[in-house]
This record gives sequence, structure tokens and C-alpha cells, in this order.
Amino acid sequence: MTEAPPSFSVLPGAAGSPVILHVPHSAREIPADVRAGIVLDDAALEREVDHITDAHTAEIAEAAAERASVTPWRFVNRLSRLVVDPERFPDEREEMLAVGMGAVYTRTTHREVLRAEDVDPEPLLARYFRPYAQAMTEAVAERLAVAGRAVVIDVHSYPTERLPYELHGDGPRPPVCLGTDAFHTPPELLAAAREAFAGIGETELDSPFGGTYVPLEYYGKEPRVSALMVEIRRDTYMTEPGGPAGAGLNRLASALARLVDAVSH
Repeated sequence: MTEAPPSFSVLPGAAGSPVILHVPHSAREIPADVRAGIVLDDAALEREVDHITDAHTAEIAEAAAERASVTPWRFVNRLSRLVVDPERFPDEREEMLAVGMGAVYTRTTHREVLRAEDVDPEPLLARYFRPYAQAMTEAVAERLAVAGRAVVIDVHSYPTERLPYELHGDGPRPPVCLGTDAFHTPPELLAAAREAFAGIGETELDSPFGGTYVPLEYYGKEPRVSALMVEIRRDTYMTEPGGPAGAGLNRLASALARLVDAVSH
């Protein structure tokens, strides 16, 4: 029996680069045994994947890496977030549990049943969530050891129209939302992002999505780990939901490359 390939890829950048482009929600793949635990029929699941996937964000990160003068590292999830969502807290700290969207989702974007409410999340956490978290921790540790600091830039997208699952969706929905953390997002990182994305359109902080991803081992403890979430409104680069990318992808990749370069030196 051959071993299953890893559910994520770590794509090397320049040896001295502190930057990790983290792409957690771009994939659509769901292994067959995980699919068996999802109650939606195939057509409904396809629609849900269209809504929940940050489509083409892996391509945006790849194109940005190619354009940056100092190639960043990339950490890319290869499975759908309907398998596990690597960015959620795996316990009661996660506010999205209120809508059935903790580390293992039980509800859809439209608050319909995805998995049985009494599903045991532990097998999925053990198989997918913890290895991912450990690998991301190691990737950050390596940047700290080699570059003396780590800059985690999360690459996400979000729908133009609010979906029912959103807890904080009543605020502005700008072309680019910058998610921040009081401890891990220094002013200079935020300023660099605002400047890099100025040509795309208006930016807002933490609306409609806030926060950043930092491995728990460093979260709130290690100031040499800085982090920013870049949330791109989908109509700026693709046909919603789940459709093809358009010309906007290249503009966004160039803007992301500018941000990478600004924080690499």
C-alpha cells in the first residue's frame, strides 16, 4: 500500500527570505473517505466547494513568488478546507464553532448540515490538522533560525456578497481587506501592505474578516514572527462563485510581490 501524499506543500524560496506566503484555502480536493462523512449530495457539495474555496489564491501566490526580487517561501494546503480548516483553533477558543465551522466543519456557508452534529473530529484532526500545524511551525522555526525573523502573509479571498455563515459580515467589503493581530502585525508591515495594494483599490482593516495566522507555539509570544492576512474580494480577479480567473489575477500578483519585496529586506 502506498502512503498518501502530504496534504500540503512547502515550496522553497530564497535561502535568506523571511517571508512565508501561506495559502490555506485554495484547494478543492476531498479524499474519498472524507467525502463519505459529508451528507450533501454531489451537486450540493460542488456548490458548497465553489462558495467556500479561495479560488486561484495558490496561483496568485505562485505568480507573486515568481515576480518578487527575493523569492518567498510558500506553504500551500492541497486539500479543501472542508477536510479540515488549518487556520481554526482546534478547541473551544474558536469563535466559528458558533456556526458549525471550527477546525472540522459541520455546517455549510449557508448554515445547512454538512456533517452529522455528533461527528468526532479527532480522526480528521490527527490525520490532517496536527501534521499541517507541525509542518507550519517547523517552517516558521526555520525562517527564524536562518533569517532571524519570519513574516507570515496569509493569502485569502472572500465573496463580494456576504454569506450566511459570516459572523462579522456587516462592515465594509473593500477590494482588499487586511487582517491584523495586535501582537504580530507591526505598523511597518501594515504600511507596506497598504502601499503595495494601493493600485488595486481601497483597503480596510479587519473587515469583513480579521486576525492573522501564527503557529500556536509562537502566537502571542515571539515578536520576531510577524503576520498579516490579505483578503482579496473575489470580483477583483475572478467570476464568482468558483469560476475562472481574469486579468485581475496578474495585478494582484504584482501587488503581492511588491509587499513581499518591501518586507524581505
